[in-house]
Amino acid sequence: MATSGRVSSISQIPMGVSRSGARSFKNLRLSNTSLNIFIEGLDGAVIGRRQGPYAQYFQNNMYVSGVHAQLHCKAGSGWYIVDKHSSNGTKLNNRPLQPDVEMLLSDGDIVMIANVNLEVSIK
Repeated sequence: MATSGRVSSISQIPMGVSRSGARSFKNLRLSNTSLNIFIEGLDGAVIGRRQGPYAQYFQNNMYVSGVHAQLHCKAGSGWYIVDKHSSNGTKLNNRPLQPDVEMLLSDGDIVMIANVNLEVSIK
């Protein structure tokens, strides 16, 4: 059975191929229900107060940099987050990230963008 090789949604990134030849996909979601933040991961997307598809969640938070962090997905290994030299830092499970160093995200992790906690869900 041939597949078109198309990804049905920009937030679905190929993570591998099953024995049947069907592609499997992993979706990333970052959320903070008390702040009503629900971010669907997009490969290469910037998280920031001034730029990126998620700016509406952070535009009034002066602790979040204009370009704070970036999401990346690598086929076969998963989703990563990178701090982009933010003023108030990015943390993964309470550990500060070094600028421009990719850190692998796992289901259940907590990402802190300045003073905003986001729970990671990868399904």
